[in-house]
Amino acid sequence: MQRFSSGSEFEGRIGYSRSVLCDGWVFVSGTTGYDYETMTLPDGIEAQCQAALDNLARALEAAGSGMDRVARVTYMLPDRADFPACWPLLRAAWGASAPAATMIECGLMEPAMRIEIEVTARLREGR
Repeated sequence: MQRFSSGSEFEGRIGYSRSVLCDGWVFVSGTTGYDYETMTLPDGIEAQCQAALDNLARALEAAGSGMDRVARVTYMLPDRADFPACWPLLRAAWGASAPAATMIECGLMEPAMRIEIEVTARLREGR
C-alpha cells in the first residue's frame, strides 16, 4: 500500500491519509472544500463543492488516477436541500464516467462545512 497526504492539518491530527493506493484502486478520504494551504473554507455550497472537487482531483492525480477513473462516489451534506445546487458541478466533474453514487444527509465535523465527498477510483492504465 502507498499513502498520500494533501498537507491538511486534519490528517496528522486525526490520523488518516488523504488517499491510499492498494491493488490498483485509489481510496480517497472524505474531502471538503478547505484550502489546505490557508486552512480556510469558502462560503456557500457551490464554492465548497467546487473546491472539494478540485481537492479530489489533486488527490487522485497524486496517486496516479483521475476524475475520469472514479467508480464510486459518496456525497455527505448536513442539509440535503443544498444538493441540487451541486448537480451542474458534479455533471461537469464526472463527465461521461458517471460513477455509482450515494448522497447521505449527516452532520459534518465543523458547522461551516456544507459538503464532503469520498471517492474510489481505478489506477490509470500502465501504472
